[in-house]
Parts: sequence; C-alpha cells; structure tokens
Amino acid sequence: MFKDAVILVTGGTGSWGKELTLQLLTYNPKEIIIFSRNEDSQVKMRREIEDSRLSFRIGDIRDRDALFQACKGVDYVFHLAALKHVPVCEEFPKEALKTNVTGTQNVIDAAIFNEVKKVINVSTDKAADPANFYGFTKAISEKLIIHANLFSTKTKFVCVRGGNVLGTNGSVLHLFIDQIKIKNEITITDKRMTRFFLTKEDAIKLLLKAATDGKGGEIFVINMPACRIIDLAEVLIEHFGKEVNIIETGSRPGEKLHEVLVSDHEIEDTVVYSQEYLVVLPEVNISEVRELYSNCQPINMSSYSSNDDLMNHEEIKKLLIKSKFLQ
Repeated sequence: MFKDAVILVTGGTGSWGKELTLQLLTYNPKEIIIFSRNEDSQVKMRREIEDSRLSFRIGDIRDRDALFQACKGVDYVFHLAALKHVPVCEEFPKEALKTNVTGTQNVIDAAIFNEVKKVINVSTDKAADPANFYGFTKAISEKLIIHANLFSTKTKFVCVRGGNVLGTNGSVLHLFIDQIKIKNEITITDKRMTRFFLTKEDAIKLLLKAATDGKGGEIFVINMPACRIIDLAEVLIEHFGKEVNIIETGSRPGEKLHEVLVSDHEIEDTVVYSQEYLVVLPEVNISEVRELYSNCQPINMSSYSSNDDLMNHEEIKKLLIKSKFLQ
C-alpha cells in the first residue's frame, strides 16, 4: 500500500510522528513529508533520521493555502497535528478551536482538492464523552472527518481513537520520574483518577491498521488497558526505591476522573473487528460501510470506561518494561 507512495504527516515532529515515520520508511515509500510549524523540532528530527526519502515542510494546519500546496501529489495523509494539553486548551479555547477544528477542516479540503487517496485522523478518548474544551474540539474534528466521506468518492477519511501514549511529549510518566528524582515527591490531582494507556508501538500499529483496512467513515479503537494514576505512581516509586511523598492537588478545570473509549450513545454502533480492535460505525448514511462490517459481532458491553478493568501493580510494571521505561 505504501510502497512508492507519497505520504504527508501533519504534526510529524512529535512522538507519534517520529515513530510513525520510522515504521513507514520500512514500507519503501517514495517520500514522507513532515509538515509542522516548529523549525527546531524539524532540524532535530532531520538529524535523528537521516533518509533521502524524508523531507520537511514548515507550515501550520491553520494556513489553508500552505496545506493545499503541501498536499500536491500526496497519496496518503496522517493527520497528527493538534493542540493536545487539556489545561492549555481550557486556557486558550480560541486557539484550540483554530488548530483542532479549523485546521482539520483545512486538511479535509486540501485532501479532497488534491485527490489524496486516504486521510487517517488521530483522535483521543477525550472525544468520546467530552468534558473539556480539548475533548469537544476533537469530537468535532471526528465528526468533520467522518462527514467528509459524503463529499468525495476519491478520498476516504478514517479516524483512530486512542488513550494516553506512554512516553510521549508531556506524558505524566516523564513528570512523575522527574519529580521522584529531583523533588522526592509526586503531585496527583486526584487519587481516584484512572486513565487508558498504550505504548507508542501499539499506537502506530493502530494507525497503520486503520490506514490499510479502513474503507472510509469508521473510527478504529484499540482495546487498551487502564490503571489508577496513583498505582502508576506507586510502581515508579517502588522501582526507584526512594522515600517519596504523594501530594494530592485537586482536579484541574476540564479534568475527568475517568475516561471512556466508546461513549454510551456509540455502543450500539460499535462492532468487534478483531481481538485487538473495535470499530465505531458512522452515524451518517454511508451504507456501504455498514454492509462491509455486517458480519462483525456487536460489542458486548454497556460502557467502555477506564474504571472498568484496572491493571494491578505487576501488570503496570510489565507495560512499563514493554515500553522500555523500566529495565
């Protein structure tokens, strides 16, 4: 599928983007274009990954003209660019709207105009049942991506929805490790809080699965484990063998105790695609997509919350070892 293809990755200098780029290069594409606005990050990535098939383009998804130019001759677009931090989006909602909503619509328009074959949009569990501005903007971007399939027969649009990726920029994992090493303390907003977690490798595997199997209109969801944030902190404290104080600071604006991967109103439209993946079928009328998944079993649960099935300390430790954070 990707052999000799031209691929554009928006926000490609981030943690997801780097891992995706490394994996895509193994498929022998003609060119991978990294489209992002951070010059310094592009220079660093160029030095880290020396490959003649990799090119870099400074641009912002808010800039419609820049995207239209960047998508010329492109076969596939992986749309990763977004404002992603909940507190930042709460403090600067207008900026989040420009990037996460208007920026996504610009990607859609540029892809259709340039007859891109497929667009794969990265979403988040916070879009499933939004309670903060980040979640609302990503929920709208999901709707825009799915709805775009009604406007084009040549370009297909697919979403993926994941949880917290271990070790990515701004990850709580980095914060906890730094706090343990430097301050001998960990700050947690609420000890009852739970979150979904997955490795970078599994996140990119989900992206590539949606890219290869997605017909247009689906939201691919990976089955992923969840844990209490306090349990994650305790595993790290035990690993470093230090006396560490845990300080509860109180929930921040827009912060939920628990996340969901599939919302209550989506349950009836969700099917089991495989042991690893679920697919949320479109609410809009894309009849051929529903027909394609007619043989899949409906999901056998009333909700999919991060508080439903929690990892114990040993399981969390194994996940951190798999992610190469612990030896």
